[in-house]
Amino acid sequence: MNIFTIGYEGVTQAAFIATLKATGVALVADIRAVPLSRRPGFSKNILANGLKEAGIDYVGLKALGTPPAGREAARRGDHATLRTVYAAQLDLPEAMVQAAQLQEMAGERPTALLCFERDPQGCHRSLLIASVMPEAAVTDLFVDPV
Repeated sequence: MNIFTIGYEGVTQAAFIATLKATGVALVADIRAVPLSRRPGFSKNILANGLKEAGIDYVGLKALGTPPAGREAARRGDHATLRTVYAAQLDLPEAMVQAAQLQEMAGERPTALLCFERDPQGCHRSLLIASVMPEAAVTDLFVDPV
């Protein structure tokens, strides 16, 4: 299985979508617990519409997002706490269901995990892959910042 990751920190929706199209991504799996953004073009519905216009599907998987304590730990650079908090999140029944859905979808077509952070190592998307798709070949996509 191949999986892509992408963050939208500091980029425009147009550049973000162009990067996805250039790499052949067919589905964006939004793994934000709160799929809203102050960054124009990245709140759930606006992003889904922009992706649809570009021929890319969108799915929201909120249960795979980071709970508030994990987001706070990430902002502080406290990766040990982030790992602990996120591991507990992945043990929840709704997260298990969505993780299974993600694995199935990613096995069928090129899928990119979406979150805010540019660097996947400071983001829960890397923890998600390590936990539920450890065999996946991972390509981290980087969009040129504005």
